[in-house]
Amino acid sequence: MRRRGQESQSKAEEAARGVQARIGYVFRDFDLLRQALTHSSVPRVTQPCASERLEFLGDAALALAVAELLLVRHPDWSEGRLSLARAACVRTSSLAAKARALGLDAALRLGHGEEKTGGRGKVSILAAVYESVIGAALLDGGYGAARELVEEHFAAELGEDVSDEADFKTRLQELVQAELGTTPKYRLIETSGPDHARQFVVAVEFGGGVVALGEGSSKQAAQQLAASRALAQRPGNLVNSRK
Repeated sequence: MRRRGQESQSKAEEAARGVQARIGYVFRDFDLLRQALTHSSVPRVTQPCASERLEFLGDAALALAVAELLLVRHPDWSEGRLSLARAACVRTSSLAAKARALGLDAALRLGHGEEKTGGRGKVSILAAVYESVIGAALLDGGYGAARELVEEHFAAELGEDVSDEADFKTRLQELVQAELGTTPKYRLIETSGPDHARQFVVAVEFGGGVVALGEGSSKQAAQQLAASRALAQRPGNLVNSRK
């Protein structure tokens, strides 16, 4: 049993070291990467789970880096357009795709139960490990290091114009239905401006409260922006936090 455990640990170490080449960053403190790749289902002595703390940091760093990079690349884009583009980058399915492309799924350490139930392929787990790695890079090399990784990993997405705005409402509806078995509700909060230049403020609600607000020159545009902002806030996590 001890030899088998040593072999398993050795394979995990080798897989973790291989991650560095794929993500484009070599850690000075390699233990940070080990922690990022170790899921909370793995038995541990200390509390709380290190990877979840790194995920918390990586989530904030990722949102800031994507927002900054979009702002610099697209000086002519409005706040609403920037928000839609950011939401497209940081939604759970996008982050999970990055994790797979970088081979984080193969290097991820899971507990026995999570491994048996297909945890290595779960979108939520893959998105979380990507954020954990970004958080680990930030602690290891500062915000500049994390920003460089985000810029490299999202090079294609940062240059894309999000034209199909209606897709954000669809994505949010699919995600909330999967989490809660219900659909988001949109409520008109405020109408202002003259008849020829109306401005609408709409709230999107689910999980027992208002999740995000959106503004626009039509109710539909305001709803799309509210949906994109809700997606950028990882609504699955928000739903779980309210239970």
